[in-house]
Amino acid sequence: VAARVPVIPGVATVTEALTARDAGFRFLKFFPAGPSGGAPALKAFAAPLADLVFCPTGGVSPDNLADYLSLPNVVAVGGSWMVPENLIAQGRFDEISVLARRAVDRARQLRP
Repeated sequence: VAARVPVIPGVATVTEALTARDAGFRFLKFFPAGPSGGAPALKAFAAPLADLVFCPTGGVSPDNLADYLSLPNVVAVGGSWMVPENLIAQGRFDEISVLARRAVDRARQLRP
């Protein structure tokens, strides 16, 4: 906070989110989302942490993207499905761009 550089602290529990809030953060990364309870956990976070918003990563996929983006306290999602290691290693960045565009298009369908 003191350095005034953009930071998105990662949290997995309500206690960690409260600590981040006390430090002045309102936008948090929820990681690892899947193992930490997924969309149901973030739904439960909404009432006691009404002033916080989240970007879940870790276990987010095209199959559960809608579950996360349907929550009012989720403003974005992230996921490695958009940037597979094998495509990076092979320099297939055009294919990575296609995957990322599909993810953005899907998110826009869910939240126009």
